[in-house]
Amino acid sequence: MSLGLLFGFFVTLTGFVVTFPASPAEKNVVSYSKFQVWRITPSTIEENQFLMKISKTYGLTVLNEAKLVNTPVDLLIPPELKKKLENKMTRANITHVVTIGDLQRAINNQNLNANIRNSKTAPYNMTWTSYHRLSDIYGYMNYLAVTYPSVVSLINIGISYEKRPLYVLRISNSSSPGTKPAIWIDGGIHAREWIAPAVASYFIQQLVEVPANAKLLTNVVWYIMPVMNPDGYEYSFVTDRLWRKTRSLTSSSSCRGVDPNRNFGYKWGGLGTSTDPCSEIYKGTKAFSEPETNATSNFILGKANQIKLYLTLHSYGQYALIPWGYDVAYPPDYNDMLALANKTVSKFVKYKFSVGNSADLLYAAAGGSDDWAKSVGIKYSYTFELADTGTYGFTLPASQILPVSQDFFPALDVFATQVAVCCGDATTTTSKLTSTKPTTPKSTSIKSTTYKPTSVKPTTAKPTATPTTSKPSSSKPTTLKLSTSTNKPTTTPRKPIG
Repeated sequence: MSLGLLFGFFVTLTGFVVTFPASPAEKNVVSYSKFQVWRITPSTIEENQFLMKISKTYGLTVLNEAKLVNTPVDLLIPPELKKKLENKMTRANITHVVTIGDLQRAINNQNLNANIRNSKTAPYNMTWTSYHRLSDIYGYMNYLAVTYPSVVSLINIGISYEKRPLYVLRISNSSSPGTKPAIWIDGGIHAREWIAPAVASYFIQQLVEVPANAKLLTNVVWYIMPVMNPDGYEYSFVTDRLWRKTRSLTSSSSCRGVDPNRNFGYKWGGLGTSTDPCSEIYKGTKAFSEPETNATSNFILGKANQIKLYLTLHSYGQYALIPWGYDVAYPPDYNDMLALANKTVSKFVKYKFSVGNSADLLYAAAGGSDDWAKSVGIKYSYTFELADTGTYGFTLPASQILPVSQDFFPALDVFATQVAVCCGDATTTTSKLTSTKPTTPKSTSIKSTTYKPTSVKPTTAKPTATPTTSKPSSSKPTTLKLSTSTNKPTTTPRKPIG
């Protein structure tokens, strides 16, 4: 690889090494020692309102929100509030279940194989038995681009706030991929949802490196972006495991980042968003204020006539969600989307998913990427909240990556078949898909291609609902300073950043 290639990529015979700018606060590690996760299922509207009031009063982080009743709420409970909140719940006659007794212990156990590397001669370090840093994911994408140049194109669609590249893989065996209907898949919009990039990268591996799955490339082009929010993703590894947002500066000196899934330009600023920069659902100063959402939307707009299905991977809860999400409202072709979603989840064996309208099944959230994709003319648009349903939540162990991925992968055939039938010239489709455990091929050298984002600006719809202006707060866990010699947290408390 030439020394002039962008973003500090270089290759050695032992694999791919990727360097990025350091985040400003990487020496401050947030500890969740003795924090608990409580699951509470309100049985009445009054109980739900009581929980929301308690959450706001004590600044609790809501990990999994209930819409109204009979849906679990997951709350992060700081150790110093445990007794007080237990007493309040008892007096209100509300029961709770401790799903995670010590969140830091769960975090420590989530990725036990993280330091087990591939052999020294392996060309990449993706194993799907551990969660990987961005350098491993990007190294793998680069490897595929040079190893399978007739099938894979690596496209750089822009840069993040902290100057990391935003990479998309185009996967196609067509000599003219621009003429085929396409499917878009992204993951990692929310930084802490590690299972999403893992599953997206598994999809890539299966589509490219398993010959039995070549039929999925016959009639459809695939665009896959495993990590849409690379800054936040890296920050969740090195500083705060529960970080959700981007890492851009805001009007608050102590709070950084925007919720990228409230930053897309359809019904931006409506229900389920916040104007408070410290909120987990902060919408940003304007639609597409974040370089990540702006670059992604520009690229998709340039392919909007080709992309017929948009799939964004999140966690957790095991839901297949259908627009609209900005409010309980339904597109004219909702039944078409519902039928395809039901057919898709019928392929799942290990994990059962609930299917329905986003705002109706869960809660309203304006400015989501799936709503925006639907608004620009992409017929099928879905958010899939991956495993689990709350036992581990965001700390789903790495041992579950392959089970989750392998359970989902056969459903891609349902999507591909529908897109080919509805929107292209289908030729063949009936052989059974093969989902296999990935293997490590031989080392090779690498090239990458660059896509320059278009200057077309997405249309920002005027919100139809009044933005939320109340200032939600969140519990701030202890921040510990890393020792420069051991990479272990010291016991010196510091004020949390962001």
